[in-house]
Amino acid sequence: MGIVIFGNKILNSKTKEIKEITKEIKEIAKELKKEMIKNRGVGLAANQLGYDISMFVAQHKGKFYTIINPKIIKTSKEKIFLEEACLSIPNKFGLVERYKWVVVSGKMLNGKEKKIKASGILSQIFQHEIDHLNGILYIQKAKKIFEIEGDKIKEENSK
Repeated sequence: MGIVIFGNKILNSKTKEIKEITKEIKEIAKELKKEMIKNRGVGLAANQLGYDISMFVAQHKGKFYTIINPKIIKTSKEKIFLEEACLSIPNKFGLVERYKWVVVSGKMLNGKEKKIKASGILSQIFQHEIDHLNGILYIQKAKKIFEIEGDKIKEENSK
């Protein structure tokens, strides 16, 4: 397969909850991790590979995460602006306002429920991927979007 690119309807649709962690779900998780690494990403949602299921993978500081049916259950009051890009939207990045930290609940591949408090870049990755699973792209939230053309960066628009 390959990464679904901006314009494909699956990127704008809320994904379906996973009812049971089957062998197929575990295979999709492996495929997500492989594609994320191959494309030098830090996170990848299932719908970015065309799967209509609520799961994402992420990596930060050498640690890998696979979270099924993730939900943000708590957030910081404080928000920060961070640069953000996406494998489904090549040659662009933007400034996006995100919570400084979040607590995410979801299932691991072994079926156990887990809560993870994430801050900094990991918090940003989790928020970005959960947005994907809800059919939201970072460019819908970005205050500024920049386009990369060769070795030049130009501002695309301002909100």
